[in-house]
Amino acid sequence: MSDRLSRRTKLLYGAGDTGFSLTGTIIGAYFAIFLTDVVGISPGVAAAAIFVGRSWDYVNDPLIGHISDRTRTRWGRRRPFLLFGALPYALAFAILWWRPPLESDLALAIYYAVAYLVYDASATFVYMPYFALTPELTSDYDERTALTSYRMFFSIFASLLAFTVPLAIIGTFAPENASRVLVMGLAFGIASALPLLLTFLGTRERQVYMAQEQPRLLQSLRAAMKNRPFVFGMAIFLLTWVAIDLLQATLLYFVKYCVQREAQSDLIMGVIFVTAILVLPFWEWTSRRWNKRWAYVAGIAFWAVVQLVMVTLNASTDITLLLFLCVLAGIGVSAAHVLPWSIIPDAIEWDELRTGERHEGMFYSLITLMQKVASSVAIPLALLLLDVTGYTPNTARQPASALLGIRILAGPIPAALLCAGILFAILYPLSRERYAAVCEELESRRTMQKKEAT
Repeated sequence: MSDRLSRRTKLLYGAGDTGFSLTGTIIGAYFAIFLTDVVGISPGVAAAAIFVGRSWDYVNDPLIGHISDRTRTRWGRRRPFLLFGALPYALAFAILWWRPPLESDLALAIYYAVAYLVYDASATFVYMPYFALTPELTSDYDERTALTSYRMFFSIFASLLAFTVPLAIIGTFAPENASRVLVMGLAFGIASALPLLLTFLGTRERQVYMAQEQPRLLQSLRAAMKNRPFVFGMAIFLLTWVAIDLLQATLLYFVKYCVQREAQSDLIMGVIFVTAILVLPFWEWTSRRWNKRWAYVAGIAFWAVVQLVMVTLNASTDITLLLFLCVLAGIGVSAAHVLPWSIIPDAIEWDELRTGERHEGMFYSLITLMQKVASSVAIPLALLLLDVTGYTPNTARQPASALLGIRILAGPIPAALLCAGILFAILYPLSRERYAAVCEELESRRTMQKKEAT
């Protein structure tokens, strides 16, 4: 199989990320405010429900990743999960947005913790094998960035839909709109599952990887921890996406209460994500001209500065200035989407050269696990900070302490995480030239093994 991919393959693979972006962005942007302002539980109780629900991922992600590494079927190692997991994924997302007829905060917390656990398990069953397909489709350094760019086009476009269409369906987050929230959950659950079938039909896995020995669990874990490019890539991804998760969870609070532009939420989100889509080719070009890590450093540093400036805005800020800063933020958001994901796959060949095996499922599962562990702590802590600073649900004007808490969550904390990611990128040990040498040595080894086999 050639390392150059057809546009059709890139499109059909990239389309699969539509569902993950829709559900992930909707949960990140609206689930907290749904629990506090529609269900009516306190931020502290909401934090507990989310933390308990997400904690299952400590076992769930590595388990599914390892199972997919060991799977051998006529459809491949990864694609069967997309086929059989699509429907449970859709249904599990929908039940998150039902407001059960329960009055006790404890009962509601238990329901949403269990619902979140079921959703996370169903989502992991499909997204872990999907992510692990990237290094299997191509081993070319720049082609992986191109493939990730196609995927991120669908991801960012879906994020745009996720930030705008739900608000059009729901209106405002208030108890009387609970039925509208459920309709939104059902509609987006179905819309998120269908693209996975396109990816199943439009991609093919490499038979050479199917013939490799099935890795053992502890062996896979040891291989991951001894792989320096993987560890550094995981840190880059982790720090970037925890920053994104925090911003998703707090941005609507910032728009609603700090700049008091809730009526323009669709426009604000639209400007950020349309900009991010339009500059995707720029980041692919930058990665080809320099390399992935230096493109990451430039894009993320730019975004961190913009974010610190943006949180100084208030209700008197002219909408033109706000939208201009949204355009600048969109440039950084684009870099954050495409570059960490394109860095990760290169560690797979490094691993294969040293162990003779490939552990894509385990590697991707550990990356997403670490990100979820961090987010399962960071997002509840963000809600607790809102609680401590005096946030009151459904109040037109928040106290100054709550506004300060929202600004800190939307500016300095994400910026600090992004700067830490930049440090790891500067120290990342796998350059374009070094990666090319690894691939050349692997190809020579495979050629010799074929000759010996014949």
